[in-house]
Amino acid sequence: MLSRPIPALVAIVLLAGAMVSCRQGAVSKPPSPAAVKTNRQTYQVQGIIKELMAEKSKVKIAHEAIPDYMEAMTMDFEVKHAQELAGLQPGDAVSFRLIVTEDDGWIEQLKKLDSPRTPLPSAPAPESFRQVRAVDPLVLGDKMPDYSFTNVQGRVVRLSDFPGQALALTFVFTRCPFPTFCPRLSGNFAQAQQKLSDLPHGPTNWHLLSITLDPEFDTAERLKAYGERFHADPQRWDFLTGDLIDITAIGEQFGLQFWRANPNEPINHNVRTVVVDAAGRIQWINRENEWTADTLVAQIIKAANAKPGS
Repeated sequence: MLSRPIPALVAIVLLAGAMVSCRQGAVSKPPSPAAVKTNRQTYQVQGIIKELMAEKSKVKIAHEAIPDYMEAMTMDFEVKHAQELAGLQPGDAVSFRLIVTEDDGWIEQLKKLDSPRTPLPSAPAPESFRQVRAVDPLVLGDKMPDYSFTNVQGRVVRLSDFPGQALALTFVFTRCPFPTFCPRLSGNFAQAQQKLSDLPHGPTNWHLLSITLDPEFDTAERLKAYGERFHADPQRWDFLTGDLIDITAIGEQFGLQFWRANPNEPINHNVRTVVVDAAGRIQWINRENEWTADTLVAQIIKAANAKPGS
């Protein structure tokens, strides 16, 4: 539990298109770490462009509900053919084809619709409130504060329970279906777990932590079942829940934000993955979902070998 922050009531600003989103609707089974790209699904979708990221071949779209797959929300999509972004602007109404496989997802055939552009809001407006802690941002080299969570066995887990160990933390929730977000993060953790375990003469002082963003739904039983899909070794990898105020606090220290516009809407969130070295210092903060298991393994090996004061 963090000792220095003071509880405060703050407005959670819901900026349309400001964050990556995952649906929190129907449960979708995530792929196993060794899954082959199968079960290709195709959906025809319409939406409004919120942001163009041509240099990354990505676009942020507020899309309509996709029957039997995803509720209406705003999220980043990878564009299969970057040239399709040419001539588009924020506010344009578009149609596109969404392709989803076991472990990937992208859009193609992105076309502007013959309709007036939708004016984007010039300033965000607060739509809901929740109680969070006032916390300071963490940067590379900072000491990792202590927090308390609960694992799937019902045991209290504190970050201070891992002295001298390299820690990798990420944030997921079990109802997130889109393969390039929470399932990808968990799949990469699963691959990293296997690679580290198989590494000859590799470090043994490491542990993985996946913290749910949806503690109300993600009970210990659900987190346990989710972890089993990714072959999580409880000696090496904990799925954690806890008080929402603490989950919010640790996330905000790394720039992670998540919210619902109302209790019946899906969770919107960005992503963060963090490595803490064996001396308890922040070594790596990744703000994207494009890192690989090999990148994480290299970071953990480096973190496991860290010495106090080095």
